[in-house]
Amino acid sequence: MFIEILSKFGVDWPHFIAQLVLFLIVYFVLNKYAFAPLLKILEERRKRIEEGQLNAEKIKMQLAEAELRYQEVLRKANDDAHHLVEESRKNNEAFSQREMERAMKESAAIVERARHEITSERNRMVDEVKREMVSLVVRTTAQVAGKILSPEDQKRLSEEASKELSS
Repeated sequence: MFIEILSKFGVDWPHFIAQLVLFLIVYFVLNKYAFAPLLKILEERRKRIEEGQLNAEKIKMQLAEAELRYQEVLRKANDDAHHLVEESRKNNEAFSQREMERAMKESAAIVERARHEITSERNRMVDEVKREMVSLVVRTTAQVAGKILSPEDQKRLSEEASKELSS
């Protein structure tokens, strides 16, 4: 029955078997020399693509880790910079305070020297005024008394006037 149906469709058994044998020969030859190497190349390519994807994932992970390290280093650098700025500000304040104290001491020393110089100058001027006064008193007394006083009297009057002015 199956054979009759195939005969009605024009299947000739000797040609069919010959074609089947040729097909199998071509299939095995192509499978061995064309499909097998081609499948092998395709399999190697698939493996390389998978390795590339795995490497890409590893690179992504390494990049993420590097980014974290970068952020950590950047944060640490910012913290260090902030600490340095704070320390510099504190040092600057301390330096300013020391300079202010030094300037105050110097100004106090200058004021003290000026007071001392003023006192010395005042004493010198008072002494000079006293000498002038004694000299004026002696001259005036000599002119008033005329030539009555002797040089010893003039000297004694001069000393008395000087003592009076000193006290």
